[in-house]
Amino acid sequence: VLAQRGIYMSVRLDICHISTKKQAQHKIINFGIDADRKIARANELAKGIKTLLDHNKVNSKTQIVVCPDFVDIVEVAKVFKGSKIALGAQDGHWEDKGQFTGEVSIKELKDIGCQYVILGHSERRAMGETNKIINQKIKAALRNDIVPILCVGETFAEREKGSKGSVIIQEIHEALVGVEVKAKQQIIIAYEPVWVIGSGQAISSDEATDTASVIRQGYVDATQGKYNEALSIVYGGSVDPTNVAQFTKLENIKGALVGGASLKSKTFVEIIKNS
Repeated sequence: VLAQRGIYMSVRLDICHISTKKQAQHKIINFGIDADRKIARANELAKGIKTLLDHNKVNSKTQIVVCPDFVDIVEVAKVFKGSKIALGAQDGHWEDKGQFTGEVSIKELKDIGCQYVILGHSERRAMGETNKIINQKIKAALRNDIVPILCVGETFAEREKGSKGSVIIQEIHEALVGVEVKAKQQIIIAYEPVWVIGSGQAISSDEATDTASVIRQGYVDATQGKYNEALSIVYGGSVDPTNVAQFTKLENIKGALVGGASLKSKTFVEIIKNS
């Protein structure tokens, strides 16, 4: 993601996240595929995406990342094997091994070919995931050379109280306590205003720019300015083919995290082309 543009998709497989970085005109696209899809449907969706991308001109510097759920991830990996589409996951456990029934370790994700992992998504936070847990997962991702995609953002109630900035900064600081980033490793922070997810209503480009500045400063403070070049910031929240360009064109937004709009392969490819 560093010096790149990108698209990240989370498909239910969880398809879809888009991230873009202007400096090297290199895009990254990340998909996720949702748990409410059958394995056959996830496989079909993945094949549809691959076929459409093969037949449509996409910037050669665009990196596509697909993040299926755990049930679908192995089958989706087979579909994208040998292609330019990278594999990611929607979550992972921080311990490499141990007695953690039902969990999938980030190390295991690495072993099956994952290069990215989404951490701290608002839906995970709503289920009780804390910044301390997210911090452990980010450390595990970097330890296993997987790019963490850290999700941050405020709820509507927090926004109404005027605490948006402090919420985001706290999430970043607590998620990055003691984190060490090696040369060439990357950290992606996705701003997902919780109140717009699934609403069809995206924020303005001006607000996206201002929030990205808050995120970058929070990251610099949290890491004491040691790993500035490792950071890329993306936007996630009701991104679709009609509005993606208003975010990917911004100087300090390197892409987008796409959700519901990625559930159809044609729509996903339109998002990539329009970004």
